[in-house]
Amino acid sequence: MGESKSDHSAAGIGEAAQQAAGAETTSPPIQRLLSRRSQLALLLLIAAFVGLTALVASTSTQGVDLSITRAVQTVSSPFVGSLMAVISWPGYVPQSIVIAALIVLLLYGFGLRWEALAALIAGVLQQVLNLLIKDSIHRARPSADLVHVLLTLHSSSFPSGHVTFYVGFFGFIFFLAFTLLKPSWKRTLLLGIFGGLILLIGVSRIYRGEHWASDVIGAYLLGSIALATSIQLYRWGKARALVRQPVASEKDRA
Repeated sequence: MGESKSDHSAAGIGEAAQQAAGAETTSPPIQRLLSRRSQLALLLLIAAFVGLTALVASTSTQGVDLSITRAVQTVSSPFVGSLMAVISWPGYVPQSIVIAALIVLLLYGFGLRWEALAALIAGVLQQVLNLLIKDSIHRARPSADLVHVLLTLHSSSFPSGHVTFYVGFFGFIFFLAFTLLKPSWKRTLLLGIFGGLILLIGVSRIYRGEHWASDVIGAYLLGSIALATSIQLYRWGKARALVRQPVASEKDRA
C-alpha cells in the first residue's frame, strides 16, 4: 500500500528540519561573540530576578500589584474572559505534562533526537527552578476579598508556574521552529501560536485573579533564565560529534 500525501508531507518536514538541525552552526569568532553576549544577558536576567524576589519577599510590591490587577479586571467582556481561559488552559496539570510530552515525542519521531532531549531538559529545568523559588518564598495568591478570583489555587503564588512554563518550554520550541524550519506558512503558524501564548499568558494570569503582576514579571524573568540556559546547552551539545543529526543524501531524497 502506497504512502499517503500526509505521510510524504510529515516526512518532508522531518527531513527539512533534520537538515537544518545538522547545518545549524556558526563560525568560531561569531560563536564566541554570541556566547559572551548570552552570558551577559543571563547575568542581567539573574540580577533582575534576584532584585524583584527581594522586593516581593519584603511585600514592597503589594500596592502596585493590587492596582494593576484591578485595572486589568476592569475589562469585562465574555470574549476576553473566554480568550484568557483558553490561553491559560495548556498550563494546568495534567494537560501541561501531556502537551510537553507529545511535543518531545513528535521531535523524536521526526528524527530530531538531540532537539527532543534538549526540549525535555528545557521542560524539566523550568519546572525545577519554579518549584524551588515557590518553596522558598511561600507567597499567598490573590484573595477574593481584594480582587476577582476565577479559580482558587492553593500552591504558592511567586513566580507564576504558567508563565515560567510558557517562556521556558514553549519559548524553546519557538526557538527550534525559528532556527530549523524554512520560511513558510507552517513555520509562521507555529511561531504565531507559541509566540501568542507566551505574550498573552501573563495578562491571562492577572485577569483571572490567580497571580499578582509581580508573580508574572518574576516568572517572565525566571522563564527567560531557563530558556537562555536551555539554548546554550542545546548549542553546546550541537557542536559535539556525538549528537550530530544524520542528514539524508541526495539519493535518499530522490
